[in-house]
Amino acid sequence: MGHLYGYARVSSTDQSLDVQHAALTLAGCSIIRSEKKSGTTTEGRPELQTLIDFAHQGDTIVVTRIDRLARSIADLAGIVQVLEAKGVALKATEQPIDTSSAAGRAFLQMLGVFAEFETAIRRERQMEGIAKAKEAGVYKGRPPSIDAAKVLELKADGLGPSAIAKQLSIGRASVYRVLQSDVGQTVE
Repeated sequence: MGHLYGYARVSSTDQSLDVQHAALTLAGCSIIRSEKKSGTTTEGRPELQTLIDFAHQGDTIVVTRIDRLARSIADLAGIVQVLEAKGVALKATEQPIDTSSAAGRAFLQMLGVFAEFETAIRRERQMEGIAKAKEAGVYKGRPPSIDAAKVLELKADGLGPSAIAKQLSIGRASVYRVLQSDVGQTVE
């Protein structure tokens, strides 16, 4: 029989991992990897990748809920595919998920769809809130990180986009955007 390895994740640094750690320990996990990262992508989650790389055939990766692992069906499917190819099972302590059975795999896929739907709904609500705040004049967005006036000044001094980008330590694409957004300004 293989080992049980736990994975715990919260989205922000002010959230606690204690409840997940306790549940994973109670489930019998010998090693628990955890991180405070967004679940909307698997990119930039080194603890998850380490766990996936480390697990061997016959081992099981345990999470408390499937949304701790992935928020999109594509990411979830990718993780499950990699684990299955290695002969590693996936279980959740709070949901009837166990990829070592057909019923567990089916339930996992259904939950993945709902997790992705929840993320999309949250994003829509956030965009609606931002739109209302903009209408009310409350939300202005983040301040520009590029000094457009300085870009235009350097262009007027005869510098090309590459030289401007280098001098201001910004990307050339940013220079082009500023130059193209300036009315009457052409990019050479």
